[in-house]
Amino acid sequence: MTHQTASISATLIRDAQNVTELEAWGPCPEATGQQMDTRGIYLWKDGNGAESGIWECTAGPSRWVLETNEFVHVLSGSMTITPDGGEPEFVGPGTTVFIPRGWSGNWEIHEALRKLYVIF
Repeated sequence: MTHQTASISATLIRDAQNVTELEAWGPCPEATGQQMDTRGIYLWKDGNGAESGIWECTAGPSRWVLETNEFVHVLSGSMTITPDGGEPEFVGPGTTVFIPRGWSGNWEIHEALRKLYVIF
């Protein structure tokens, strides 16, 4: 009997907080004040809207209405997330957040924010 070993390819990022090879992704379309510039890299995309990666954005206010679920882990920087009709929550380094599809509210990014994210 012959046994075959399958090799599973995986994307690996070491020290995501300090990765410098981020691509310019342009202005944040959700910005509601000054221009907020974004940079990032994709770890994975499925072609149907699901993706994961590193996202970085400069400070400012923004308005979000999520059409997908998003899992976020903040690496550096901070923001205050305020859901419509809810209380503001401060989110900083080491904080993990799940934001469900249909969520709407405001993000006030206080200084450049870097996060790991999964959209699905």
